[in-house]
This record gives sequence, structure tokens and C-alpha cells, in this order.
Amino acid sequence: MQWSDEAIILGIRRHGESSVIAEVMTPGHGRHLGLVRSGRSRTMQPVLQPGNSVEVSWRARLDEHLGEFRVEPLQLRAARLIETATSVYGIQALGALLRLLPERDPHPHLYEALAVIVDHLQDPADAGELFVRFELAVLNDLGFGLDLSRCGATGARSELVYVSPKSGRAICREAGAPYADRMLALPDFLSGGSRAADHESLAAAFRLTAYFLNRHVYEPRGVDAASARDGFVHATLKALKSASSAA
Repeated sequence: MQWSDEAIILGIRRHGESSVIAEVMTPGHGRHLGLVRSGRSRTMQPVLQPGNSVEVSWRARLDEHLGEFRVEPLQLRAARLIETATSVYGIQALGALLRLLPERDPHPHLYEALAVIVDHLQDPADAGELFVRFELAVLNDLGFGLDLSRCGATGARSELVYVSPKSGRAICREAGAPYADRMLALPDFLSGGSRAADHESLAAAFRLTAYFLNRHVYEPRGVDAASARDGFVHATLKALKSASSAA
């Protein structure tokens, strides 16, 4: 059994004296693990860092085996990703989200989204908005997608300012007004509005996705959300607040 694919490194763990088990995200083979022999060598250590793009060739005697990776570098981002807190926490939080999906289950659109996000993690506004959209995409692939395109009560496509915590559907201002204290806020940038993400709207968006991830994923599985998400959210909102104050 063998295949080759492009991939983004999600993480590694030691295996024996000199090898590592690498975890990667690929477009055609999903999140996949493989043994990299001599992965702790001076040559391979800089390559096997989270966020780097690589070419992997996987080989195993049987499909269900762990198998071995041969890894060639394509784009090394790791040195840049350790420069800011949003990048450091962001790549860890993205990996944690992908681990919610079954191993080896292809999600090519998530791979494409991941490739875009890792190139924007140093910009807090872009990173925050892309991360929220990535969380929504993961929820959708897990079968818990939100419908933010039209009002769940009236069918209207304008003035969408709430999300029902029960149905996960957008609610327009008029229909939701009597129940505003029970609703989740829907940021303008997620409802098709023209306003770009800012500190306030991103804070609301993080609360929105956290609510549905906890309700549908973490609580039913009896697990906690990755601490890296809290670190990313805090770093992103802090950077945006500082930028707003400086302006």
C-alpha cells in the first residue's frame, strides 16, 4: 500500500531514539499519521514543524498499518509562525479542530482552508475571521452545520443579527427582538454584510462557534476544548484592541 500527496504538518511525537510519528493534513487522505525514520535528525527537525507544507509518500504492508512517511519540504513557515502569539496558538488550535474528524477521512476543502489560514496567522483580523470560518466548516463536516443564510423564522435574507441557540439558524432583527436576551449575536461579517471583522464582531463570533462546538462536540464526547483555542482567541482580541487604541 502506498500513496503520495502534499500535506501540512500538524504535529509530531517522539518514537524511539531517532524517529518520530508525524501527523499531517492532506487533501486526498485526510488527517494521517506515519513514522518518519531519523525524524529527529538535524536535517529533518526543521522540516517536521507544525505549519510547514511538505510532500509525503506513505507506504505500509497493509492499509490499516501505521506505515512510514518519506517527507520532502515544499514551504517552510515554522520560523515565521513562532513570531506572534496568534500564530503559535493558531496552528495548535487548528490541529486540535482537525483531530475532531475521523483519521484518514478526506476533507479537501478543509485542507485548502488550512493552507490559506496558515499564511495569514500573523494578521489578527484576517486570522480571527478565517479561524471562525474554519470552525464553522468543521462543524458542518461533523453534521452540525449552522444555517446563516436566511432567517429561520421568516425566510428573510436581510437584517440577520441573531442565531437561535436551539436550531443553529440565523434570525432576523424583527423576529428575534422579543427573544433577544436568549439569542446568540450574529456578526455582520458572517451574515454577508460589508463590514470587516473587528474586535467586537470577532469576540461575538468566537462565542458563537464555541457555543455550538461545546454543545454538539465537546460535551457529548466528554472532552474539553483545546487550551490553544483560548490562547488564540485571547491573543487575537488583544492584538486587535491594541491596534484600535493605537489608531
